[in-house]
Amino acid sequence: MKDWTISHHQRVGGFIWPLFVIIGLMGGAGCAGAPPTPTKIIYESGRNQVWLEKDPESTTSDHPANLSPEEIGTLLRGVRSWESRNIIHRLFSGEAEKTRAFRNEEITFLAPALSKALAQASPDDRVYFHLSHATEQGDEESTSGWLSIRQDALVLALSEVHDRHGPQPDISKYDRQMPNVPERSSAFEVIFEPEEYLIKVKSGGKLFAPDQREELYIKYREALSALPRFPGLEPRLTNTP
Repeated sequence: MKDWTISHHQRVGGFIWPLFVIIGLMGGAGCAGAPPTPTKIIYESGRNQVWLEKDPESTTSDHPANLSPEEIGTLLRGVRSWESRNIIHRLFSGEAEKTRAFRNEEITFLAPALSKALAQASPDDRVYFHLSHATEQGDEESTSGWLSIRQDALVLALSEVHDRHGPQPDISKYDRQMPNVPERSSAFEVIFEPEEYLIKVKSGGKLFAPDQREELYIKYREALSALPRFPGLEPRLTNTP
């Protein structure tokens, strides 16, 4: 029988090279995941922002697009989100309740800015938005994502929905220790209602990162022809370049 021996250099080399490969992959993923640079700021007030950015997926969109604030508000009102729970969490807490991803006051701010951004967007642009405010508990609550028009679909992507975190950079998402009792997860799911106007939901994220992205593909023309309009929206932009 042969004796298999490994020298010190072989052991070190066998450990170091996979480590370099992992670090290289993580570095590459970090570079690829850098947020796009705004090409034009449409609205900015505090931490609330709407801007145009080049689509990193090199997708050609049907921009510029003409959607009124009232039409965009109608579509945003149909988006629902809920906490993503595993089977153990559901045993303790039950199924998560669906809530509106955009509250009325958020739509009132966001819809006019998104309408103006879509009207100024180029085919290789998408419209990024970020909503943020402080809660009564001193936390920060954020909703972020982007949208674009592609043929007969309005694509709405969300990376966070009413996500509560500290005012400083949140490192809790990187804590992967298994708790004894299920805790609230920042992972979420989204849908558009009525679902007959939803083409598909596409989930995505970044390699080696906790980021999440949920994309809704909505038959917006059909939805707008059938749904009651969100009332009282005017193109009120007081802080526009």
